[in-house]
Amino acid sequence: MKEADGAPFSDAAAVAHYAERTARIVPGLHGLHAMACVLLAERAPADARVLVVGAGGGLELEAFAERQPGWHFDGVDPSPPMLDLARARLGPFASRIRLHAGYVHDAPDGPFDAATCLLTLHFLPRDERRRTLEQIRQRLAPGAPLVVAQHSFPNEGPAQDRWLARYAAYAVAAGAPEAQAHGGIAALKARLPVLTPEQDLALLGEAGFVDAELFYVALTFRGWVAYRR
Repeated sequence: MKEADGAPFSDAAAVAHYAERTARIVPGLHGLHAMACVLLAERAPADARVLVVGAGGGLELEAFAERQPGWHFDGVDPSPPMLDLARARLGPFASRIRLHAGYVHDAPDGPFDAATCLLTLHFLPRDERRRTLEQIRQRLAPGAPLVVAQHSFPNEGPAQDRWLARYAAYAVAAGAPEAQAHGGIAALKARLPVLTPEQDLALLGEAGFVDAELFYVALTFRGWVAYRR
């Protein structure tokens, strides 16, 4: 379940245009998926079992399944329309992918060889975010990699406004209507419990992950790889 400005995932039009819109407003989206797959493959075996949290839409599942023909996936997402979108997108890979409606505690117990949570954690308040990371950790084999990416930038004062203005400018340059881009920024600022990069990194440690490394920086987005202790 994800969208950069927090728009509803029950809206039929938003769901229908999810892939196109997300690629336009998340800098380097396809590269993010490719890099995430590389990082997972450093430790995940050729027949890995991979947990994808926030799998609605199916974009990263498609990218991973194309690159790793021996991997099997469990994807979890609370939005039925977004899961339907994923099913339609993932038809050729359906035999290797199981989709589950709900949150991470509704996912199978594992153990999984790797996990991702992309463009999802920024919707969650800090305590719920930590619980989500802990639930992912419980489902991973020791030493297994987790790749996360989300909005992560200064969350108050002039620095926050500066980065949000840059994000809006990027969206407009990528083809988003100006009114929509600035409206999305207002919604992001009002609704998303964004943490700073320092806070996000600390949460990974609190949830039981070690050796976190930053691999993705794209305006207001940050991505890390870390490993189950």
